[in-house]
Amino acid sequence: MSEADPKVETEEKPAAPTPAPAAPRPAPKAEPEVQAAASDPVAAAGAAAVAEAEQPAKKRRPLRLILMLSVPLILLLVGGYFYLTSGRYVSTDNAYVQQDMVSVAPEVQGIVTEVLVHENQQVHRGDLLFRIDPRPFRIALANADAQIAAAGVQVNQIEARVAGTGADISGAQDNLAYQQREFSRLDELMRQGWITRTRYDEQRHNLEEARQRLANARSAAVTAQSALGGGGIADQPALQAARVAREQALLNLSRTEVRAPADGTVSQTDRLQVGNAVVTGVPVVTIVRSATTYVEANYKETDLANMYVGQPAEIEIDAYPGMTLHGRVASIGAGTGSQFSVLPAQNASGNWVKVRQRVPVRISIEGNPARPLLAGLSANVSVDTRDRPQQPARGTVAPAR
Repeated sequence: MSEADPKVETEEKPAAPTPAPAAPRPAPKAEPEVQAAASDPVAAAGAAAVAEAEQPAKKRRPLRLILMLSVPLILLLVGGYFYLTSGRYVSTDNAYVQQDMVSVAPEVQGIVTEVLVHENQQVHRGDLLFRIDPRPFRIALANADAQIAAAGVQVNQIEARVAGTGADISGAQDNLAYQQREFSRLDELMRQGWITRTRYDEQRHNLEEARQRLANARSAAVTAQSALGGGGIADQPALQAARVAREQALLNLSRTEVRAPADGTVSQTDRLQVGNAVVTGVPVVTIVRSATTYVEANYKETDLANMYVGQPAEIEIDAYPGMTLHGRVASIGAGTGSQFSVLPAQNASGNWVKVRQRVPVRISIEGNPARPLLAGLSANVSVDTRDRPQQPARGTVAPAR
């Protein structure tokens, strides 16, 4: 029995006839708080709760120390990383996917009779897109064939004329020789007085007329020969012109079938309908060349200080979250976007406000993307400017990529 309960111990002593056994070793005196807790159950429960709360607090002290030391260390490491990499990556969200587009326009005008493609259809170079009514061009081809035949007739006539001029020259030469002999005979008779003066003058006139006729025959032969030209029948200008007209008619007939000039995707086919009249040179359909996909990033002029052709870049497409593409700087624009606008800014005016300009930078895409890249999609581009690839010498042109 402990010393905490002396009253009970005194009451039990008279009831024991035999000598009491040796009293147990008295326990050490409890602290006043413990003594109070033993006398009061509520206080005992509160003391136990306090003791239990102090034990986790003691266990959390090392963790708190670790946190107090690790947080500044982490902040220091993060700050050092940003300090070392500041300015290395140049990023912009003013970037868009670009693809070369080919506007297909008919080379002859007419009525569309057949359409063989639809919107977003994949086509290859040489595939037939649509047809134009070929009947007017077949008529023009037949007319060209008739012109060739007419030119052949004209050439034959010229050849016959040239051959006729040779006979005319021969006859004129014989007539001149006869008149020359006759004039010589009458001239001798005139000296002897056997003929009159009138007969003599008449023969002299006939001689001059024969000479003139020979000159005319020779001139006609030269004219006919010049009409033939120096070559043969196949080289005659009239025949060549007719053949050229036929080639043009045949070319126009072949142009009634409009074919794809490149591989790609057909777009804007709403203007291409059967029965529509198409005009030469006016586009009616567009082909987007998917093989020439790239990203055009419009960087601020202050971001180009350390940017060079060939540096690596990372591309994120807004339409495909989580997909990262890799590429390289293919080229840097020759001028700012405002310089090539329809109405360039006039900075020589009195009211001038400095505006930070943007320069288009073309980013080539490496590999094959897992998702299709559509022209005009927004993108985020980050260029790593740490490396500086060797640049071509000034005055030379970099090889095409």
